[in-house]
Amino acid sequence: MNKILSTTARITSIIFHPLLIPTIGFLLLFSSGFYFAVIPWNLKWFILMVIFISTCLIPAISIRLLSISPRFDLKMEKGTDRVLPLIFSSISFYMGYLILGRIQSFSVFQLFLVASILVQIALVIISLQWKISAHSAAIGGLVGGFFALSVRLQENPVFILISLILISGMVCTSRLILQKHTNLQVYSGFLLGLLIMGLSILFA
Repeated sequence: MNKILSTTARITSIIFHPLLIPTIGFLLLFSSGFYFAVIPWNLKWFILMVIFISTCLIPAISIRLLSISPRFDLKMEKGTDRVLPLIFSSISFYMGYLILGRIQSFSVFQLFLVASILVQIALVIISLQWKISAHSAAIGGLVGGFFALSVRLQENPVFILISLILISGMVCTSRLILQKHTNLQVYSGFLLGLLIMGLSILFA
């Protein structure tokens, strides 16, 4: 039973890795009942490509390059090990933000990236002193972002919101099962992402 739980937790952590959360978030945005979901799929695919490259592929490559150094722990067991990857990731997110600004797309897409950068900056600051869960911060940000957007646009994507709440529970639980974080680190990460993304999108 412990092996099954551990394997399930690892798979959950991989599928909902922080680097994949932005791409998953945009896929959900394009499948939601929000008004911008009706944009042509050729534009959606281009935006998804920009998001995947800038928020997943480039940060993943930068982490792999960092791992060449014997001083860098690829497992990032310590909070300080995450500082450089988070900085590089923030820069890459900003590149995606600039690209989206040059194409004909909705400003809310850029807003999601800006809010994500703010979450990462907060993670960098906290990680200098304490190990906080980036997984729970990412999924918490996605939940907060969708809640805020639904309030802002007066829409109610019930299925997506319920699914995100269930997924966030799975992600947070998986980090605890794998003993990567304490309860406080997981809950703090989730609350951090939830508040920064939610407030940024609601009041920007």
